[in-house]
This record gives sequence, structure tokens and C-alpha cells, in this order.
Amino acid sequence: MKVLNLQCSHQHVFEGWFASEDDFQGQLSRGLVECPLCADKSVQKLPSAPRLNLGGRQDPDASAKQSPSSSTAVNAQESTAGRNVAAVTGVPAGASQAQQAAFLQALRHVLANTEDVGTRFADEARRMHYGEQEARSIRGQTSVREAVELLEEGIEVMPLPLPAAVKETLQ
Repeated sequence: MKVLNLQCSHQHVFEGWFASEDDFQGQLSRGLVECPLCADKSVQKLPSAPRLNLGGRQDPDASAKQSPSSSTAVNAQESTAGRNVAAVTGVPAGASQAQQAAFLQALRHVLANTEDVGTRFADEARRMHYGEQEARSIRGQTSVREAVELLEEGIEVMPLPLPAAVKETLQ
């Protein structure tokens, strides 16, 4: 199993698991690999440092002969392996991933605590605003023109981007 660091053209960094390099290339060429945040199919593989778990197999004499500077270099590489993306993209990988996670968490919260009224959104919002119906938290779809009309009537609305990642559980 190959775990690859991937990035879309919008600088979203994410991880993909593939059976092999050929599997990744095949899925990429068929348009099956996409960003979980924005569904962008323009995805590139980022360089990553391999991590070798050799802790239980080291010879005690070999580790004693190792110089302190080389030991420090290995530890530094292992501790920064998850942040290698920052140097490549110019975006702090830790902050970017934390922001992406917070964004997805907030969207999932909205989805869990609102009713999806679909294309009836504008009508439902008006009914609630004018007291014809009990107020509740709703979400749905409407045209830009209709959203502007709702705002002009004093009905508060806001666009809510829903990437594919919030619609299903990410593993």
C-alpha cells in the first residue's frame, strides 16, 4: 500500500492510499482522483520522505557507533516528515490541514443541525420571515438572483459551499 501526499490546483493538501504507483497513475488518468474539499481533478503528487520502522531491528553496537549529529539528523527528518509539504507548496502544511479540518467540521455541524429543503429554499425562507411558518434552520438551493431578492427583503441568507468531503465519512 502506498500512501501519497497529494495537492489540488487550489493548494488543498490531502492524502491518498493506492495499491501501487501504477494504480495511482491509472486512477489519475481516468479522472478518479479528486480533492475531497473542492472536487478538483487537477491533482499532483507531492514529494514525501519515506519512513522506515527499524526500531526493533537495530544492532545496539551500530547505534553506539553512530555519531550524535547523524542521530539528530535522522530524528529531525522523522519529526518533520509530516511537514515536508510546507517547503514544497509555500503553505504551512500543519496550519493548512488544521484549517481544512476545521472547515469540514463546521460544514458537517451545519448539515447535522439544519433541514435540507432543496429547491424550495427561497419559498421556505420567505414563509418563515413573514411568520407564515415557524422559524427553523434550513439550507437548500436557489439562484443568485433569488438570493439577492431575499437579501433585499431583509431575509438573511449566505452561500454555503458543500464539497464532496462533507457528504460522506472520510477514512
